[in-house]
Amino acid sequence: MGYKHGTYGVIGQSEASRAPQGNTVVVYFGTAPVNLIRDYADAEVINNPVRLRNMQDVQTRVGYSASWGDFTLCEAFAQHFDNTIGNVGPIYVVNVLDPDEHRAAAPVTRELTFVNKRAEFESSTIILDTFAIDSKAEGVDYELSYNFARGTVVIKALTEMTTVDSTYDEVDPTAVQAADVIGQATAAGEYTGMQAVSLLYQKENAVADILAAPGWSHIPAVYTALVSTAQKINGHWDAFVNADIPLTDGGDKIDTIAAAIKWQSDNGYVSEFSKVCWPKVKDGNGRLFHLSTVTTATMLRVDLSRRSVPFESPSNKQIMATSQYFGEGSKNRGFDQQTGNLLNEKGITTAVFWAGQWVLWGPHTAAFAYGAGVDARAIFDVNIRMLMYVTNNFQLEHGTAIDSPMTPQDKDAILNIEQEKLDALVSVGALIGNPVVKFLETENPVTDMMNGDFVWDIAVTNTPPFKSGTARVVYTDEGFAAFFGGES
Repeated sequence: MGYKHGTYGVIGQSEASRAPQGNTVVVYFGTAPVNLIRDYADAEVINNPVRLRNMQDVQTRVGYSASWGDFTLCEAFAQHFDNTIGNVGPIYVVNVLDPDEHRAAAPVTRELTFVNKRAEFESSTIILDTFAIDSKAEGVDYELSYNFARGTVVIKALTEMTTVDSTYDEVDPTAVQAADVIGQATAAGEYTGMQAVSLLYQKENAVADILAAPGWSHIPAVYTALVSTAQKINGHWDAFVNADIPLTDGGDKIDTIAAAIKWQSDNGYVSEFSKVCWPKVKDGNGRLFHLSTVTTATMLRVDLSRRSVPFESPSNKQIMATSQYFGEGSKNRGFDQQTGNLLNEKGITTAVFWAGQWVLWGPHTAAFAYGAGVDARAIFDVNIRMLMYVTNNFQLEHGTAIDSPMTPQDKDAILNIEQEKLDALVSVGALIGNPVVKFLETENPVTDMMNGDFVWDIAVTNTPPFKSGTARVVYTDEGFAAFFGGES
């Protein structure tokens, strides 16, 4: 910094507004510009769950870029931490972009011209760790940094420099494939892609509630893997999936309601453990968001307002949007709530303008189809999410007691604890009626108990959403009696 004598003030880069922190655990899979982070190789930001609380966290730990097509996780960063409706976090991300593996074949040579000992150029693909200036040493002859607000590489000369040649390597985001996002777990204990969610509990003591992969979940193999991954994570935990129907498939446009419904059916996007969304939305800055990202952030925001108990649907909640988006060149100018119901009745969540604002529209799971037989738990997103909440919470509550003695008194203690929790859920409106937990003799044969296996049966009724309300009004002529002095 040089010699100083006195008091000083420095104005730094702006920080995004504070993001309230909820307890719902959201995990995104995709690509982040970790190439913009120094010493990325040692930062554990590749195929590893990373917790992010705000945009400053994002820029410091995994990087940010406006090139969402190249770096798909950046869309989620903007939705959660640069949102005019309100920021919300934390989120966990699993980045699959590895600058050592997904790298352009040839390095870049760039001539730099310094003005007032400063040079600057735009790049989101530069691998900062590889930057070098001919015959110069970082820390001695120059300082290197990245300006995330401008998307530029900044070089400050510490010695005299005018025009010099620099070289650096770049990442190639197109080298990342769906298989990288799906990932695998090896016998050697390596986890990549979605399989890295198995590390979340042991590294962060967190249990995933929602999984999403915007920019990837429209690929059927990725959707199938998401749904499979979400069930019995670590052999215990269940999570919910938010996914997208694409706007194009090959050379075919999916820019009409009929095409979206057909694509969903043809590709089997009908899991009760998921919400399926279409189309995209555009915000006031022209940014395009996958609706799965919007749904995920809205779920987190609504859960936070309900003390992280997921009994209220994200449907009909305000979102950051100014229009629906159907793809470049589409002639579709959008649809209203009533037309959007055609999607809802097939289990597809959408976005509509209603009551002076844009809202998410659709309270169902992807398994719902109006008029078709469907398990009651699959009708609404809150139904299946509340069941997951109860089972995950049971395991978290009593997991530490495993391998301790199980006396009749201990059995009753668990009954009492679980009943108290159910009653508390009724008191806040998350459940209705008289939910009950039982220890049934028929479900606990002596042979099972001899082997240390015990079962508690819990029966709950989820609070249904107010999906529709109809006022029935009829005309009557009785009022004319008022003309003759009778009662009106």
